[in-house]
Amino acid sequence: MKKIQKIESKATFVVRHPVLRNGKPMESCCFDGDDLSTSNHFGLFYDKKLVGVVSVFKNTNTIFNFEHQLQIRGMAILPEFQKNGLGTDLMKHCETYYTAKNEVLIWFNARENAVPFYEKLGYSIVGAPFDIPEIGIHYIMKKELVSGYE
Repeated sequence: MKKIQKIESKATFVVRHPVLRNGKPMESCCFDGDDLSTSNHFGLFYDKKLVGVVSVFKNTNTIFNFEHQLQIRGMAILPEFQKNGLGTDLMKHCETYYTAKNEVLIWFNARENAVPFYEKLGYSIVGAPFDIPEIGIHYIMKKELVSGYE
């Protein structure tokens, strides 16, 4: 049985670390803005085990002409639970949650190997690829939750 609920930022580390920061110090799992009151962290529990996380920050990217912007960071599903639709469930939960709050745009920096996953969910690439040192090639991706605002 799966359940998605809000969690504390530090609770995300048990998934962020092995998936996104493997081999790096645990402190690297702490993101700027994690503990702001405007930030939310969602955990996906499968049989009461935390197996997926996503963090959502109110953060404006100047390449978008939107007042209401959200940035997703730290989207991760434990490897043994990937390819089962859990990442899709987590992303759709965020979209539904923030659409109800009248947010307009979600954007993020996607790792190159994750781009096809996000494209299947309706996200599109904006601009050219760029390198984040020690992590790899990324693309900015976006999705309008409510169309016609740009």
